Amino acid sequence: MKLAVLGAGAWGTALAIRFADRQAVTLWSREADQVALMQQERCNTRYLPNASFPDTLTVSHSMADAIAGAGLILIVTPMSGLRGTLKALAELGNTAPVLWACKGLEAGTMLLPHQVAEQEMPTHIARGMLSGPSFAQEVAKGLPAAVTIAASDAAFAQQVVNDLNTNILRLYASDDIIGVEIGAAVKNVMAIAAGVADGLNLGLNARAALLTRGLAEMARFCVALGGKPETMMGLAGIGDLMLTATGDLSRNRRVGLLLAQGLDLDGVLKNLGHVAEGVPTAREVLRQAEGLGIEMPITRSVCQVLFDNVAVSDIIAELMGRSPKMEAAV
Repeated sequence: MKLAVLGAGAWGTALAIRFADRQAVTLWSREADQVALMQQERCNTRYLPNASFPDTLTVSHSMADAIAGAGLILIVTPMSGLRGTLKALAELGNTAPVLWACKGLEAGTMLLPHQVAEQEMPTHIARGMLSGPSFAQEVAKGLPAAVTIAASDAAFAQQVVNDLNTNILRLYASDDIIGVEIGAAVKNVMAIAAGVADGLNLGLNARAALLTRGLAEMARFCVALGGKPETMMGLAGIGDLMLTATGDLSRNRRVGLLLAQGLDLDGVLKNLGHVAEGVPTAREVLRQAEGLGIEMPITRSVCQVLFDNVAVSDIIAELMGRSPKMEAAV
């Protein structure tokens, strides 16, 4: 089976390299100069300069050529690029199944990826989500990892697992696409919070408390939107949360660390130089939660620091000063 990977950032490139262990893969980028350089150097010098392309991986600037004959298409763009990529596929008359690895809620609409797909894809085309605890650099190096393939059609999810699973990147199937998408989105918000706590040297106790209560927020949000709470205990929930909130390769954790240094949002984004999906996602999650009457104090605090210029010290005092209550996971 030929696989087309649309999006040649770090994660798209890493997945293209890894899945090329089993089948022919075409990696697409909209930037002609980047494609030409990757074809010449046989690596993505911009994002993963030390990860060579296998012979089974080709690169293309033409989306039509990239998807021609593909049995599966994997979209690996920022969340902001998902709708446009789906529109482009529809214009090309694509009929191949589509997966996405986009994490977040669409800015302005509060839609999850599968809801965007419902608006832009023909209903008969199979679709699903790839998510889980996985840093691009480690996957590209061939270090072991495991992720989830989620789809409302459990049989489709299992078929993708059978087709793409490797000895290095282990895949698991799930029929809870809502839960997997929520885990992928909200864990980035919690990683920002964890970065702030670590940047202020609040200690390991504080980090453990923060992530535990953050997981409870994720579960409440998941259930309210129709997902399964047990999904938050899997790879796309607690697994991705632990990695993103504590791993030094995490962009969202880096946002929190920079906020703790006193930088404002513009300064953080300039310093980062890459997309951190937790920033736009935080605002959309909070809007959705408030509309549904869901209590998400950590998410609200992250938004106050990011967008309202509230001092981090004030946020910590507010969180710690909340009224005592019975603990509940959801």
